[in-house]
Amino acid sequence: MINFLCLFLLLAVLFSSTVKRFVLVSFSMGCVHGKCFGHINKCCCCRCNLNVSCCSRCAHCEASSKAATAGARHDDSSKDRGGRLSPVLSGASLGSADVPSAGLRLVHSSLTQRGYYPGLPDRPNQDSFFVKVQFQGNPELHLFGVFDGHGQYGAECAEFARDKLADILSGDPRLMENPVETFDSAFAATNSALHDSEIDDRMSGTTAIVVLVRGDTLFVANVGDSRAVAGVCDGHRAVAEDLSRDQTPFRRDEYERAKLCGAMVLSFGQLEGHKDPNIQTWGDEDSDEDDDPPRLWFPNAMHPGTAFTRSVGDSDAGSIGVIAVPEVKVMKITENHQFLVIASDGVFQFLSSQAVVDMVSSVADPRDACSTIVAESYKLWLDRDYRTDDITVIIVQIKHLFKVGSISSSWISFTQQKGQMLEQLNNAQNNTQAFVSDKSTYILYHQIQLQLHSPFLIERTHAFVFFIHFRWLFTCFGYANPNAFTCQSIFFPLRS
Repeated sequence: MINFLCLFLLLAVLFSSTVKRFVLVSFSMGCVHGKCFGHINKCCCCRCNLNVSCCSRCAHCEASSKAATAGARHDDSSKDRGGRLSPVLSGASLGSADVPSAGLRLVHSSLTQRGYYPGLPDRPNQDSFFVKVQFQGNPELHLFGVFDGHGQYGAECAEFARDKLADILSGDPRLMENPVETFDSAFAATNSALHDSEIDDRMSGTTAIVVLVRGDTLFVANVGDSRAVAGVCDGHRAVAEDLSRDQTPFRRDEYERAKLCGAMVLSFGQLEGHKDPNIQTWGDEDSDEDDDPPRLWFPNAMHPGTAFTRSVGDSDAGSIGVIAVPEVKVMKITENHQFLVIASDGVFQFLSSQAVVDMVSSVADPRDACSTIVAESYKLWLDRDYRTDDITVIIVQIKHLFKVGSISSSWISFTQQKGQMLEQLNNAQNNTQAFVSDKSTYILYHQIQLQLHSPFLIERTHAFVFFIHFRWLFTCFGYANPNAFTCQSIFFPLRS
């Protein structure tokens, strides 16, 4: 018994020493996961009570991740060595959803960071966002949106638009068949509802950019200067493809439209007499010379001074051409599309679309990509300004599970609709035999009339069900070349 107690005490001392060494290493080297950025040099797992957080892997950061998942404002911050506020890069959410008909898996992550305003330490995060997979209960519809509020009541406007727009779209049956028309009416209804609400939106409002994934097609509706970008594979690198255009007076078409509505378009320098007001060219908004961008003003007045030409809200500016009509881009998802980035202008103020795409493609985990983008954006703001804007980013990785038109894609897209083969056969139309020859499977999902027919199809499907399904599984997990498997070998995959 004494020997047992001695052994127990010895093990306890060794364990205590190991734990102490682990804590010291954590203090000196930062987060044990190696995911921390810049000045965040102590891991929250160490319970150091210094109000700092480590990477998204830490179990103790789960509470903050819930706020990001729900689209709530993220108000955490810490000090850097210069005494300025710095971002806390924990709380990036992670989720996934399949798009059965297109053979896609969407792996999404999101992160929002409150801006730093020295004179307004309690200023709320005016950015909001949503991530809504299987929208309307449909596995083919997935919705992502970012809303960047501005003005005294910008936070309230962004939250209102986020909730109202999603509510209107969720109840509109036209979204599946005609997303463009549905977006037009939903944005208009949201704008009217904000005008009629208790929120004072005369000098406040929000941008809104919404991306709808419908099968293998993207619909991007944009109002304002938030942005959506796709990362497209081009050889050995990802190339940025803009899915939206910032709606600002830099654009000649938007400038002319606002002028026709009676707007006076001037920069601050021109308005204050420091620059010639007759020079109506301001260069490129992506250049380093846009510190004083053109803005919309009432004739002979010092307001509202909006640097955008479209928004939700801003009821006063409506008379000088600030409208809530979205520009909608439609694009097919190809095998070269790797990911989507949807972000507020807090990201794109100092980062180009290509720079953001390079950051995303440099890491495998979308949570790390979100943290990298937020950290770099925050740093650039403080390098070039006394403050930072609110920063919000959503990343959607596009995983191509299989090539549409192959045997495995036909079976998986066929079975994933409801999960039961015989139930799906009831949804087929008269030409369901085309399924066996892989000529068409997408049409199966859209059938309304239920007809059970084609005994040949049932017999053929039963014969190849295990072969097709297992071949797809081996493809997904990279076990081997699926073409090496036969109907006979599939039942004994581990035998040599």
